[in-house]
Amino acid sequence: MKKLLIILIMSLLVSTLAYAGGMEDDPVLTMIKLDLLEIRDIDEGHAVVFEGFGWVGRDLNKLWVKAEVERVEGETEEAELQLLYGRAVAPFWDVQVGWRHDNRPEPSRDWLAVGVQGLAPGWFEVDTTLFLGEDGQTAARLEAEYELMFTQRLALIPEIELNFYTDDEPEFGIGSGLADSEIGLRLAYEIRREFAPYIGVNWERKYGGTRDLARAEGHDTDDLQLVAGVRAWF
Repeated sequence: MKKLLIILIMSLLVSTLAYAGGMEDDPVLTMIKLDLLEIRDIDEGHAVVFEGFGWVGRDLNKLWVKAEVERVEGETEEAELQLLYGRAVAPFWDVQVGWRHDNRPEPSRDWLAVGVQGLAPGWFEVDTTLFLGEDGQTAARLEAEYELMFTQRLALIPEIELNFYTDDEPEFGIGSGLADSEIGLRLAYEIRREFAPYIGVNWERKYGGTRDLARAEGHDTDDLQLVAGVRAWF
């Protein structure tokens, strides 16, 4: 499934970039955005978290790459990579389909990803994705973010992430239903429009069977963290 999805996405991208290659009003564009690069003060010590994405393509069709990595005390605990084909279906909205690979926690596994990303009314950035696993597991993720500008440079950024699963997977510490949430509040100062250091707080919480499994392993189920980092785009 993984190889087939990658071949399909790359084929769609090549055909997209080749189509109407001479059209000056629809050039090939690129974007790289670093959503988070931060240090978190967590119960186990300190964590370094990276979240970012990049895309290349035209107005209607793009190839997306998304990545998330979390390292705790020098050890990689979570590492996720997504390779997606996206097509614009409305102003500010893309439908995306592709492949997600989890390298950590072990064992690694692959998913089919289908989602929608865009700007909701009120200029909320929304990213919602359904993941279909090779082992029959189904997961869903909802992410939302908003920028409240106090001045042309100072912004307060609330965000939320929710993760859901259909099946229990004790080997991964996952229970069915709402598994966990992450709520952040960051105050960023744009030194340049493309570069903004920030400070803030992040609250992680586990629920239901996921919470019970964490408790059985002696892990925390509720953690309020201080964070400091940077956001950037190119």
